[in-house]
Amino acid sequence: MPNDSNSPKLIDLFSGCGGLSFGFEQAGFECILGVDFDKPALDTFSHNHPHATALQLDLSNDESIERILDVIKSQPIDVIVAGPPCQGFSLTGPRRESDIRNKLFYSVFKLAKVIKPKFIVIENVPGIATLYDGKARKAILEEFEKLDYKPSEKLMYGPDYGVPQIRKRMFFVGVLDENPFVFPPAAVKKENYVNCEQAIGDLPALDNSLGADEMEYPNPAFSDYQKAMRRGSENIKNHTGTKHSDLVVSVIRQVPEGGNHKDLPEGVGDSRKFNEAWTRYHSKKPSKTIDTGHRNHFHYKYDRVPTARENARLQSFPDSFVFLGTKTQQYKQIGNAVPPLFGYSLGTQILRNMK
Repeated sequence: MPNDSNSPKLIDLFSGCGGLSFGFEQAGFECILGVDFDKPALDTFSHNHPHATALQLDLSNDESIERILDVIKSQPIDVIVAGPPCQGFSLTGPRRESDIRNKLFYSVFKLAKVIKPKFIVIENVPGIATLYDGKARKAILEEFEKLDYKPSEKLMYGPDYGVPQIRKRMFFVGVLDENPFVFPPAAVKKENYVNCEQAIGDLPALDNSLGADEMEYPNPAFSDYQKAMRRGSENIKNHTGTKHSDLVVSVIRQVPEGGNHKDLPEGVGDSRKFNEAWTRYHSKKPSKTIDTGHRNHFHYKYDRVPTARENARLQSFPDSFVFLGTKTQQYKQIGNAVPPLFGYSLGTQILRNMK
């Protein structure tokens, strides 16, 4: 989605497949560079950002900063966006203060010190603000101030910005200005949150097949969200089903809409009874938080896990955004991504500030 030469320029660090920068581009920016260590995710980034350079680099290495500078040369950069790995702060995995990934955000500031973008946007899980006595949060705010950036922070909630998913993400924005950045207000009222049915209800059921890598739309769009997701796409990609065993299907069938393992009879589904195991989405509510796997959540209507495309819809990726790699890699890329609608909201607000 390249813009004209006058579009403000963006660099995406720890880009993954490029959800955050894609949203910024929808707002009017041009991403000229994406950097990540994950090759399959970077392949997807390149496919959907054909005008940008993609670099596979380990950003914990200082030499990577030199490589980035070689690519951008003296081109002025308006914004750096970054979503450093969050495993050290995430509630879904082991949390260790000594985890080296907890300090990768420093590479963002090392680059910013050299190129001085007008804005720096850092995204992470909510836990970054409180875990380990908030050390990471304090360090991020201190780094902004060392480089003369006015910092702001906000916990953004997906449904408030049109994302049909219960997803919270912490955002830090630093601006080279006398005034700190003011985050965009919620765009959607609670009674108008986009629900699962409005997000994915038009996609094929895959009742008697595993689908295909590419297929036509069999049903018309029946919600504004579906119409928006279809814009620019002539067919459906990444909508491949998963073959479940008869035992797994029998367990899924016993989970009511909106229920989970707690609703199963005693002795059923005992192999997976933790947190959100055996969770079935509710058609009239946003989905649970999309993770990097595809074993614990199930379609609100059909007795199967959501496809990669259904998860992408729930993350607010339009159907024109194609995911490359194996199906497992696609699920991982989607689960790790920042919903593009977050990027669109932030990008639109930053453009207002710049003008």
